[in-house]
Amino acid sequence: MAASGETPEFVTLQVEDGIGTIRLDRPKMNAINEQLHWEVRAAAVEATEREDVRAVVIYGGERVFAAGADIKQMSVLDGDAMSSWGYELTASFTAVAHIPKPVIAAITGYALGGGYELALCADFRVVGASAKIGQPEILLGVIPGAGGSQRLSRLVGPAKAKDIIFTGRHVGAEEALEIGMADAVVPDDEVYATSVAMAKKFAAGPPLALAAAKRAIDHGLDLTLEEGLALESRLFAGLFDTEDQKTGMRSFLESGPGKAEFSGR
Repeated sequence: MAASGETPEFVTLQVEDGIGTIRLDRPKMNAINEQLHWEVRAAAVEATEREDVRAVVIYGGERVFAAGADIKQMSVLDGDAMSSWGYELTASFTAVAHIPKPVIAAITGYALGGGYELALCADFRVVGASAKIGQPEILLGVIPGAGGSQRLSRLVGPAKAKDIIFTGRHVGAEEALEIGMADAVVPDDEVYATSVAMAKKFAAGPPLALAAAKRAIDHGLDLTLEEGLALESRLFAGLFDTEDQKTGMRSFLESGPGKAEFSGR
């Protein structure tokens, strides 16, 4: 774990035109060790807090997103040590899932095991045509330990998740798109640009309403329908105390839909 205030070694947050790119860079395959996941957590917290970040892209570079956890580091741990390690890893990934802004995973090469679990924390996944994704932990005698069994089953349904997890097989881009593990498939060299373009569309929207919509959907999935409707109603009503709501409705009445410019207040 990097010391507080220390310059991150493997993960940076690069901000341009309202888009924050959480960039993984741990040669050669962005294997997720303890230091990397703590740096991911710090970048997620920074992206959450910065007002100049309106949407986020998670990117591992042109060759690979993240090939998985650092097996060498994990292999020497016993159950008690792994419980602590896994708790912190899950907390780091959950920090990404809780970024109250649209988040897109830009996937090139491999996103396997912990790498795909990180991608599952995004709202959308843009996948390169030759990419391979999946949860191969079963081939090591274990199961996904940082959200794979839970987030994947919520994304694609339990039967498809069981197929992916029980077999540990690599899923190609087109199949991933077909079953919902990916949201878009593009040529490998267009993955990042496509993800940024998608992020820019969201970045032009009202930040407070986007955050409320994300919270309503993500938190509502864990509630009964009645509880989810109550959550939605509270979030909906709360937005009527914002400047963005006044701006959006005034712009609609004066100029029609889609022309408002939002301040995030």
